[in-house]
Amino acid sequence: MSDQIKLPVVVVAGLHRAERWCAVQELTAAGIDAVVLRHDLRDASFGIVHRELRDAHGSHRRAEVPLTNDCPCCALREDLVPELVRIAEAGQYGLAIVELWGGSDPHPAVEVIAGAEGIELAGVVTAVDPEELVGDLSVSDDLVDHGEHTAAQDGRTRAEALAHQIEYAGTLAVPRGSDGAGVAMLRQLHPTARLVTLGTGELTRAALGGFDVPAARDRVNPAIALLPQEHDEAGVATLVWERRRPLHPARLHEALEQLVPAAQRSRGRFWLANRPELMLAWDAAGANLAVEECGPWLTALPDAAWELYPPTRRAAAALDWHPVHGDRVQQLSFTAEGLDADGIVELLDACLLTDTELAAGEAGWKALPDAFEDLLDPVS
Repeated sequence: MSDQIKLPVVVVAGLHRAERWCAVQELTAAGIDAVVLRHDLRDASFGIVHRELRDAHGSHRRAEVPLTNDCPCCALREDLVPELVRIAEAGQYGLAIVELWGGSDPHPAVEVIAGAEGIELAGVVTAVDPEELVGDLSVSDDLVDHGEHTAAQDGRTRAEALAHQIEYAGTLAVPRGSDGAGVAMLRQLHPTARLVTLGTGELTRAALGGFDVPAARDRVNPAIALLPQEHDEAGVATLVWERRRPLHPARLHEALEQLVPAAQRSRGRFWLANRPELMLAWDAAGANLAVEECGPWLTALPDAAWELYPPTRRAAAALDWHPVHGDRVQQLSFTAEGLDADGIVELLDACLLTDTELAAGEAGWKALPDAFEDLLDPVS
């Protein structure tokens, strides 16, 4: 296999079924002798995952894939690469298109594909209907309510899944005539993506243009991700709020009720005064917020421990370095149609420590009430 030409693989994701289907059909009909591999999860709750193979010539094969530990995602991971390798070894096709199930995050699938022999990741596409985008990012519907979940325990919202699909892909495919707020939202959520129009021939060139897996991994890693720049287009605006002082945990927690629904999408990294060693990730979409621990700020570690972290993390810390707070920083971006940027800034600034609170030092900060105990592990 190592001496053979590797089979190029394009991953196509998208919560919007019609646009995803159009993208897959366009790639299939591009004259590259392509095959589409899809795992249907609609019967996963009954212990069944259906693997489907089809090509432009009408060939169609369907098989059942056994679940592993009642986990559809596990079955997909364990079946996806072996099936792609089998297709590559058969030598019948020049391109494999992996069509992901509606709510699937392309990131895990790409990581699995990228490490396999005999196949080569050529591109990652997310197909989107801009007319539906702003609305879908504004509501808190769960994937399971629409039959788009990837496992029985999948508690994600449609907005969360859609935001992650958009921000990870290298290419965003939209229908002809797309314009206005939805397209502006796409450009601001993922400014470096290739935005192509379906049905124009642009998709195939973009989808086969290559995909930098490490760069994509870093792009969605909240510890080092570069936030989009401030922008305003077609009524959609992005605000980037950056400060150095720590946030008061109780005041921020109280402000969440106003902050989270203030934007269709917000993300970034931040720190709380009572947890000065801990980097926290902010990930909100559809009026739902996830706060996750991202490990320690490097300033909280001895110099020798920095070598334990990848160069990209050390470089990000160096860029953010402050003589007092080190790499600890508040960096949050908010993107929305009709964004009240001034209101968000005023609300967040009021959550920072005052001069008097700041003067108490870390010993005093750690004594502050732990208002985030419902979202994080207890303070040790």
